[in-house]
This record gives sequence, structure tokens and C-alpha cells, in this order.
Amino acid sequence: MALGFLKHKWQKVTLISVGVFIVVLFGAAIIINRSWSAILSSKIKKAVTEATDGIYTINFSSAEVRVLEGKILLYNIDFKLDSAVYKHRQQQGLAPNNLVELHVKRLVLSHIHPFKLYFKKIVDIDRITLNEPEVHVTYQLNHVKDTLDKDNRTVWQKVSQSVKYIHVGDIFLNDAKLKYTDYSGKKVGITELKEVNIQVNDLLIDSLTQTDTTRFLYCKDVIADINNFKGNSPDGLYSYTLKRARFSTLTSQLKIQDFKLVPTANYFAKTHKIRYAIKLDSIILNRFDFKTYNKYKSFSASNLIISRGAFDIFANPNAPKIYKDKIRSFPHVALFLVESPFKLDTLQIKKLDVSYSEYGKKSHRSGTITFNRTNADFYNISNNKAALQKNKLLTARVSSHFMDRAKLNVSFTFNLTDKLATFSYKGHLGAIKLSALNEATVPLAMVKITSGTLKSFDFDFDANRNFFNGKVTMLYNDLKVSVLKNDEVDQQLKKKFIVSMFANLFILKHNNPDNEGEIPRSFKVNFKRPIDFPFFKTIWNTLLLGIKSAVGLDDKTQKAATARMSAENLKKEDRQTRKEKRKAKRALKKKQKEAEKKREAAEKAAKG
Repeated sequence: MALGFLKHKWQKVTLISVGVFIVVLFGAAIIINRSWSAILSSKIKKAVTEATDGIYTINFSSAEVRVLEGKILLYNIDFKLDSAVYKHRQQQGLAPNNLVELHVKRLVLSHIHPFKLYFKKIVDIDRITLNEPEVHVTYQLNHVKDTLDKDNRTVWQKVSQSVKYIHVGDIFLNDAKLKYTDYSGKKVGITELKEVNIQVNDLLIDSLTQTDTTRFLYCKDVIADINNFKGNSPDGLYSYTLKRARFSTLTSQLKIQDFKLVPTANYFAKTHKIRYAIKLDSIILNRFDFKTYNKYKSFSASNLIISRGAFDIFANPNAPKIYKDKIRSFPHVALFLVESPFKLDTLQIKKLDVSYSEYGKKSHRSGTITFNRTNADFYNISNNKAALQKNKLLTARVSSHFMDRAKLNVSFTFNLTDKLATFSYKGHLGAIKLSALNEATVPLAMVKITSGTLKSFDFDFDANRNFFNGKVTMLYNDLKVSVLKNDEVDQQLKKKFIVSMFANLFILKHNNPDNEGEIPRSFKVNFKRPIDFPFFKTIWNTLLLGIKSAVGLDDKTQKAATARMSAENLKKEDRQTRKEKRKAKRALKKKQKEAEKKREAAEKAAKG
């Protein structure tokens, strides 16, 4: 018999009691689920309205309280702006700069404690999960500093009449879509992100955390992860990608992995600007003040570390000559063109390969200069007026391997408050075989260095936006070159024998010092910057003037050499002319003799 095991009365009583308890429990759960859904809906809507001063409203199609599972489910949630309230607060000067709107199909609150909410007015939830939420954040600069509201109570003080405190262990926004619209610039900036995961840890709103500045929006930590992000620059000239970006409000650290910025395929068809390509393995920003940036777009951080990668620059060979002041390309001038306040204590660059390429119109080839395994430290990068009162100098120390061979050390000091944009730079380049420069000199200067060793190259300059004054010392020996020409027939570069010989014999100084034991030659450079010269071009020209003087190619020598070459060419042409005349005269005499012989032979034949 199926119920034969119920032989004793106590067994029957126990079974009936358990059955009644289960029925009552499930019945109570059903009643609670239905009645508390309305209570929960009312509580949530009231709390949002109170906490946001009516700027936001929240609605959802339905709510379920599953007591036995310890869950609350909300469906079709819309967290929206009340435009009427927002406009009114704008008129009062009290509207926030950042606005957030959110849509979620389903929100799950796990391991809730409903009796605490009902009897003790305590919201205590272990986890909230939002799957595939759509978040739209807009930024509009309504004020540049915190405003004082008539109702300056904290969020906890505003909701404390409804609940004693609110605690959520973790909040997960999985695979979110984020749209960010910025109205603060001249043009509306729109950024859309996919595959965004956000994790919020320990959300706590109570009497203690209401003034806790270590928390962000009452959260101990907010971690945002972005994966496989792609985008295009506003002008459409570049596309960029990153594999992963991660930011934590607790550590104030932003990490970016595998960042790439590449020009579009038809870049030079759209613009005449210099073309850039950037690939960076790692970018780390430490102690980033996200709260201030989020409110007012004021950037402040302790240090930025860029590790490994490549930075390639290619000049447009067909760029038209535009005569305008390019002082904006100077780093300390460009810094003040940033509209928002900016302060970065230290920028560190580690093992970055930098290359500059340009197309030689005469050679029909590209020349490249490289700075390999570059390390650099920049200190006090700022346009913040308060910070500049304490320290007005931006300093930089750069070390690299020029053409992947010679060690190069350069230092810069920029005055960030001087209207003339004063700065200084000095450096030292170590030993290198000069033939290593042929990658640049052959296509760009049509000169091939056949021999020579650079022992050292030193420079020291003081400069401003108008004048560059300094000294260059270049120690080398056994310098010889070949001057090239482009053979249009077989598209090959060939040596100009006469010009090369002339340069090596009469122009170039093959050694510095000329003889062992003598004092080396140093050369002063005084250069007035043409206003259309950008920063690096100006620096390169000042160094080039010193190099030319060192090897005997200063302006005075070049003019004399050109005149001498012209004179030599005239003499050569004169010698060639006289030679051709003598040759023609000999040929005429020969013909006359041959004609005389033929005439004499004809006369003998006639007599015979």
C-alpha cells in the first residue's frame, strides 16, 4: 500500500502539518508577490523623484517580487529626464552638466531582503543585473563650478524619510550600449560604444557616506570595460581602434591596450596635412580626476605612461605653400589652445619607435629618418593658471637611438607663461658611420655619403617664436660624398663624377678637427624663423645650418663654389669649343689634301 508507512499517528500529524505549512507558504508568497509589486513600484518611483529633485522619472511596465527565490524583477525600465523640470533648473542656474537616460528590458535584483524594506525601511540588495542596457549620456556646460541650491541637502537626507539607508553589493551592466553626446564644443560631438561592461561595487547611501569623498556616486568602485572599440575622427581622415579600455574610480586609473590610429586610404586626396600613423601597445593614466572631468571637462592627472609602439610621420610631397604663422605647432603654444583646463604632472614614453618620411621630387623616392627605442619624460604639462604660478616651466628629457645606431640625448625647457614662447634645447649625438644617413640623404638631398665617421654632435640653443641662437659642434673624419643625378631612361640614380670630384676636392672639409690635436671647429647659428616654419622643421633647419658650416657648405662657401663651378664650366665649354674647332680645321685640311691628290691623279691620267 502506497501510504502503508504512515502507521503511527505522529507521522500523520507531521505530514499534515508540513503540507499545511507549504500551502500557507506558497499562498503567502503569491499574496506578497502581488501586493509588494505595487508597494515596490511606489517606493522606487518616489525614491528616484526625491533623490534627483524631480529632474528624473522612472517607469517600468511591471514588477515581480519572488520571495522564495529572493528576487525582484523589473521589466521595460525607462529612466528619463523630465524636460520641464530641467529647463526650470537651467533658468535658475542649477541644472547639472551631465544628464543620463537609460532603457532596460529586464532588471534582476538578487538576494534581496524585503522584510527589511517593509518593516525597517532599509533597502539591502546583494546584486543588481542589467542585461544589454542602452545608456545615453549628454554633456552641456551649464556652470563651471558647483552651484548652491536652495535645497542643498544630500541624497541621503532627501530619501531618509522613505528609507533609512540603501545598500547594493554589486551592480552589473552587461554588454551595454553607450551613447555620449557633447554639446560643449563648436560642433556637437557624438561617441557611440558597444560591448561595454560596467561593474559597480558597494553602493551605500547613508549618514556616513553622504560626505565620503572617496566614493563616486556613493559607490566604493565603478569599473568600466570597453572591448573592441572602433571609430573615425570627426574630419574623416583617420580611423582608430582599441582592443580594450578599463577604468576604475577606486584606483583612478585608465588602462588602454592595443591602440591604433591610421589614415584613410585616400588621405592625401582629402587634405595636404602631414600624415600620421600611431600604434601603441599600452597607455596607462594614473590618478585621473574623473569627477572634475565628468563635471567640467577639466583634465587633471598625475602621470601618463605610453609603452612600446610606433609613431610614423609622412610629409605630403604635393602640399601647397601656405604662408601663415605655424606657431601653433610649438608644444607650449599648442597647450594653451586647449580650451579646457589641463594639468598632467608627468608624461612617460617608453620604447617608442619614431620615423619621419618625406618624398624626394628629384629622386622619386622616399627618405626616412628614424629614432628607435625612444624614451622620454615630460614634466609639468599644464595650462592651469593656478598651477603655473607655482611652476611655469615645462621640461623634457629624451633619449633615443638615431637611425637605430647612435645614442641621442636631448633636453627641452619651455616657458609656459612667456608671450614670446621662449624655450631652449640642447643635445648630444654619439658615434655613427655617416653612411647610415644615406637612407635620408640619397632620396632627399641626392647625395650619397661614401665614407666618414661621426665621433660626436653637440648643440645648444636658446629660442623664441622669432629667433633661434645657438652653437653646433660636429666632430668627424674622412668625409667623402657622391653627388647623384636621376637617369630618366632607366630610372636609376647615378653619380655625377665631375661634381662629386669637385665637391670632395674643393668644397668639403673632410675632418673636424682638420688635424689631430687641433682645437675643433664650432659654429654659431643665428636663425630668424619664417612664420610658416612649424616647430620640428625650425629645429631641424637650425641644426642643418650648423652641419653645413661644419662640413664646409655654409652659404658663403656654397656661393663661392657655385661661382667657381660656373667658371670651371665656362672654361670647360671654351676648351671644348677650341678643341672642336681644331678638329674641324684638321678635317678640312685632310679633305683638301685628298681632293688635291685626286686632282693630281686625274691630270696624270689625262697626260698618259
